Amino acid sequence: MNDPLAVFRGKRVLVIGDTGFKGSWLSLWLDLLGADVVGYSLPNRSRDAHYNRLALAKVIQHVDGDIRDLPALTKVFQRVQPQVVFHLAAQALTRLSYEDPKRTFDVNVGGSVNVLEAARSTPSLRSLIYATSDKCYRNKEWTWGYRENDELGGADPYSASKAAAELVFAAYLESFFKARTKLGIASVRAGNVIGGGDWAADRIVPDCMRALRSNRPITLRHPAATRPWQHVLDPLYGYLLLAARLYREPMAYRGSWNFGPHPESSRTVKILADAVVSNWGKGTVRAKPAAPTAHEASLLFLNCDKARKDLGWQTRWEFERAVAETVRWYRKVFDGESVRTTTEGQIRAYQGTA
Repeated sequence: MNDPLAVFRGKRVLVIGDTGFKGSWLSLWLDLLGADVVGYSLPNRSRDAHYNRLALAKVIQHVDGDIRDLPALTKVFQRVQPQVVFHLAAQALTRLSYEDPKRTFDVNVGGSVNVLEAARSTPSLRSLIYATSDKCYRNKEWTWGYRENDELGGADPYSASKAAAELVFAAYLESFFKARTKLGIASVRAGNVIGGGDWAADRIVPDCMRALRSNRPITLRHPAATRPWQHVLDPLYGYLLLAARLYREPMAYRGSWNFGPHPESSRTVKILADAVVSNWGKGTVRAKPAAPTAHEASLLFLNCDKARKDLGWQTRWEFERAVAETVRWYRKVFDGESVRTTTEGQIRAYQGTA
């Protein structure tokens, strides 16, 4: 059977947000697929950042820049003339959105407008993936999954910014890209991702690894919150598969797509932390619920029937495997294996080529 991702070989691919967690995994994967990758993002100053530990600057071309700067972003589009674009840049933390709501909206909404504006004036472009979040849906604490045509909205600045970004996408698709029949464009919505190389503040797996490495108890603020946990490679494979289909059949795959695990992979934060400890081999977990100062959803699930039926995509690493591979990544790196070797090995294992 032909490899659907072979389309990326030799293609000019622009990854907006390459210095982030998802962006660094995606950029390396695209390089392994033979793409000519250019990244555009703010520099990540953290020494431990996955992008920096991968030494990706020696692997792909990178341009320091801010998606809020339309002239700079447009200049990169004009120079690179990308055939494929992945827009992953975002202010991605809910708690930070309460501390700095203006920046959250400026980046997630205004920055996304700039990406679409730059795309409008790029004749080489054939496929564009525009990432938002599962939190773009107006969360009604349903026990079933949200479909792509369900109501958008948000009770916190982060969720609202992602819902607004989806409205922007829909308006541009209808108003400006509808007539470009050779351009495939889609928004993608994924759930909570886990995986090696994540050191962000206020995220459960990095918090767990920092505590375990320091022989401290893992402290949970929202132990009962239930999330659709998935390994970072699962939604990224969905993005890649969709981008490839958009390139070949641009009109058939336009629109919005969910990428999340099967419902049975949803677990509470407490169950996830316990699974991390079990795979690590030692450690303790304690709950210290945070004061209810900010809204945080308890239940959130995605219905991914569309991606499974129309793309043939499905989760490959369910909850237990996702946690095991995540902990294995940190263990190998802590034991001295290079981040590049570990990350590349997991990509190849996911593809079945290791």
